[in-house]
Amino acid sequence: MKVMVDQDKCCGAGQCALIAPEVFDQRDDDGVVLLLEAEPGADQHVAVREAAAVCPVGAIEVIEEA
Repeated sequence: MKVMVDQDKCCGAGQCALIAPEVFDQRDDDGVVLLLEAEPGADQHVAVREAAAVCPVGAIEVIEEA
């Protein structure tokens, strides 16, 4: 799995950082998403998918590897 974020789309809702704090964080000044781990371990995959699903603006892209 690879994860990409679009900081320009991000509205700072912060659900990603709550759901998968090892993978996502937020900038202190405006709350925009920070990607901490572009290739999270298998133990984080379920949380990353959930974070992407609940993102209100679709700023998180999950690329599943074959």
